[in-house]
Amino acid sequence: MRVSAVGVRTARPRAVVLIPLLVAALLVPSAPFAHTGTAQTRHDRAAADGEVTLRVGIQQEFDSLNPFLGFSLAATDVFRLIYPTLTTYAPEDFSVMPELATEWTSSPDKLTWTFRIRKGVSWSDGEPVTAADVVYTFERMMNDPAAATANGNYVDNVAEVHAPDARTVVIRTETPQATMRSLAVPIVPEHVWSGVDDVAGFANQRMPVVGSGPFVATEYRPQQYLTLEANEDFWRGPPTVDRLRFVNFENSDAAVQALRKGDIDVARELTPAQFDALDGAHDIERVRGKGRRFYEIVLNPGAANSAGAPIGTGHPALRDVRVRRAIDHAVNRAELVDRVLGGYGTVGAGYLPPIFRKYYWTPAEEQRRSFSIETANRALDEAGYPRGADGIRRGPSGKPLDFEFVLHGDSATDALVGEFVQEWLARVGIRVRLLPVSDNQVNQRTTAGDFDMVVSGWSVNPDPDYVLRLQTCGARPDPGGGGLPDSFLCDRRYDELYRRQLTEFDESERVETVKRAQQRFHEMATGLILFYPNALEAYRADRFSGFLRQPAERGVITAQQGYWGYYRAEPTEQARTAGGGGGYRSAALALGGALLLGGLVVAAVTVHRRRTAEHRE
Repeated sequence: MRVSAVGVRTARPRAVVLIPLLVAALLVPSAPFAHTGTAQTRHDRAAADGEVTLRVGIQQEFDSLNPFLGFSLAATDVFRLIYPTLTTYAPEDFSVMPELATEWTSSPDKLTWTFRIRKGVSWSDGEPVTAADVVYTFERMMNDPAAATANGNYVDNVAEVHAPDARTVVIRTETPQATMRSLAVPIVPEHVWSGVDDVAGFANQRMPVVGSGPFVATEYRPQQYLTLEANEDFWRGPPTVDRLRFVNFENSDAAVQALRKGDIDVARELTPAQFDALDGAHDIERVRGKGRRFYEIVLNPGAANSAGAPIGTGHPALRDVRVRRAIDHAVNRAELVDRVLGGYGTVGAGYLPPIFRKYYWTPAEEQRRSFSIETANRALDEAGYPRGADGIRRGPSGKPLDFEFVLHGDSATDALVGEFVQEWLARVGIRVRLLPVSDNQVNQRTTAGDFDMVVSGWSVNPDPDYVLRLQTCGARPDPGGGGLPDSFLCDRRYDELYRRQLTEFDESERVETVKRAQQRFHEMATGLILFYPNALEAYRADRFSGFLRQPAERGVITAQQGYWGYYRAEPTEQARTAGGGGGYRSAALALGGALLLGGLVVAAVTVHRRRTAEHRE
């Protein structure tokens, strides 16, 4: 899902008083992966042990709680907790496994897919989950452009979907589609959403939100927190905690401070310096996970909408692939990994990160654009962009190569990347002006093509189709403004490779085609993949243990392709006796721009607006 990469220098720091959320809670015994019929009810356990709240600090606002619209990492993480999907990904190795669908078959021509829906699954309001809900969800995306905003790519090729009975869904596609076993579409309840006339204007903030996942969203304060209660009737069995609360922080420094003090239990998206500083910290366990994100600089190649009409404000020199390739030569990726990531990451190469080994591609030596200021200067000279008297190059029209670099306005990562790139491009005669803006402004400007250069990034699903599609002509925004483009690449050869991989069921052939698509993307240089950062997290080991990681080898505990980490978090004995809120047995909540819990107030901190994005995951 879309996850825009973090990072940028802040325009104007603001002092904000952050008063972290403290919730007293006690332990709940761990729940099995499926109902046994003999497990204690949550009320029984609450009477014996009290309640346990797992508090997760996040530094990203929810772009939307509407699953048809939301695509940020924060939002898609929550959607996996409250809405079912037909299939999910195993925590051990990302392999596809049953979820709402217990089994599936395809016709010999691979055009018709039949899914059997799990029996006895209910929505949180007591209504049964049936095949009709699946049909409704897919048809809403097929027929309503607004509903296709976040996940429309999954239904682009769907010709028809119907339910012959309450437990059977039949999907017919126009052409064979290799992703049919991994359709990460949040299924919504028809009896609720059929009353929503305007999907684009529906925030989905009426609490509780009706879902059927392991948790139910029950309370939301924008830019402050989102609370989810355990779903007692979840078909795998209730989670091991009674409550999950996502607490918003303006930056990761504030989140780490809260973790140290015991005000939250998990902090994610740490900077390398913060991660190192927590080494040996009392009762805090660090997690260095494999990253499934890539971090890139998008160069505007001449943005256009789906009708082919030019949009945005991109500099005309960036339409020249020779200029884009020269810029690539001027970027020192190894230095970025060393000095920006502190070594916690891998140098960027192909479009897909190395965690997905079979799809990972890196340029051959003769294709690689290695760091060389001399090569970049020579390429720009040969392309006809001479330096002026001020040292700035000019294009054929005489317009100087003066680029605006849009950054996420609160991220130290973006700030450092911007400064390094600014310095390197100055050495090749290109002036770069850094423009840190808010998260929403980054999204708006990117979709509108209102940028020269912009920091972006996405979290990649185990099946690469979602992010591959972002570079197709079909991802360009429609004249009304909808759509979810990345670099505005619209290339016939790339599109053909994209379509070919989507219809290829031979795994080795599909892998080879995906690699060829990445090669073409590299040749066009509209998105310069800088690095693949490690996922750096930390949690309070005195209160929780047993987080199920994904994948099993060097996996993460948050922002998974599934809900396993939160679902299986095990409270410790100390949490049982002292309370899941770290000993605070009551929480006084005061609203008015701040959160007050247990009377503890965290000092004012200077913060910057930020975005980390999924689902941009």
